Amino acid sequence: MFQRIAPKLLAELIGTFGFVLIGAGAAAIVGDGVGLPGITAIALAHGLAITAFAYAYGPVSGGHMNPAVTIGVLAVGSMRVGEATGYIVSQLIGGVVAAFLLAALLDGPATGLGTPALAHNLSLGVTSITITSFGGFVIEAVLAFFLVTIVLNTAVAGRAGNFAPLAIGMTVTFNIIMGGALTGAAFNPALVLGPMIATGNFSNAWLYLAAPIVGALIAALVQKGLIRLAREPAATPVPRPRPAE
Repeated sequence: MFQRIAPKLLAELIGTFGFVLIGAGAAAIVGDGVGLPGITAIALAHGLAITAFAYAYGPVSGGHMNPAVTIGVLAVGSMRVGEATGYIVSQLIGGVVAAFLLAALLDGPATGLGTPALAHNLSLGVTSITITSFGGFVIEAVLAFFLVTIVLNTAVAGRAGNFAPLAIGMTVTFNIIMGGALTGAAFNPALVLGPMIATGNFSNAWLYLAAPIVGALIAALVQKGLIRLAREPAATPVPRPRPAE
C-alpha cells in the first residue's frame, strides 16, 4: 500500500514546495502596492509554476498541489479518504518547508513571504474599497470554485488531454490578476499556511483555510450534478390522443 502511494505523496510534496517557493517568493520580492504590472508578474509566476509542476507530476499524482483540489477530487469520488489525507499532509509540509526556506533566503519574514491580506482602502480610480471578511470569504471561495471546476473537467475527466496543465495554469493566472489586489488570491491552504507559520501572521487564517474548501465542495457538487444530468436519457414525448373521427 505504502509503496504504491509513496511516489504520489513525494510528487505532491515536491510540487507544492516548488509552487509555494516560486509563487510566494515572487509575491515577497515584488511586494505590495505595485499595481497591475506587479500583480501580473505575481500571477504569471504562480500560473507558470503550477503549469510546469502539473506537467511534471500530473502523471504521477495528478498534480494537485492544493488541498482544496484534493478535497474536490475526493468529493466527486475519484480518490479514497486515506489517499486524500496523505496528499493534504504532503502538500502542507511542502508549503511550510518552502516558506521557511524563503524566510532564510530573504533574511527573515519581514517581506511577509507572500502572506495574503484583505484590501484596506484600495484605490480604484475616484474611489477606494475595503474588503470585509465576508467579501473576502466569497472571493476566495469563488476563485477556488473556478480552479477546482477546471481541474475536474480537464485533468480528472480527461477531456483536455495534454492541455489540462495549461488550462489549470491559466486559471491560476487569471484568478490572481482579478483577485490579487482584493484578497491576495491564495485559494490554496498550502500556499497560505506555510507563510503564516513562517511569519507568525495568522490574520484571517480561518478565511483563507476554509473558503477554498467551501469553493471546492461546491465545484464537486456542480460536477456531480452535471454528470448525472448528462447520463439521464432524454424524456420521451407523450403522444397526444388523436381526436375521434
